[in-house]
Amino acid sequence: MAQIVVRKLDDDVKRRLRERAQRRGKSMEAEARDILTEAVEAADKPPLRLGSAIAALFADIGLDDDIEEFRGEVRPAEFEG
Repeated sequence: MAQIVVRKLDDDVKRRLRERAQRRGKSMEAEARDILTEAVEAADKPPLRLGSAIAALFADIGLDDDIEEFRGEVRPAEFEG
């Protein structure tokens, strides 16, 4: 496994990292490792389009993959009046 040293880390960032690690029951080193891993993995994934992101939020309540994503089709609003 590789090691890195982070120099000139702001004291406030270190304090907040320590507090975050304590809340999660981890060491600062383990928390920093998790943060770096998540950041690198997130950077490798293409961003979700808005419709896909919304569908992912509600996937566990019955939305499924058969729903076609809105692709910029312009539809006029309909009002009862």
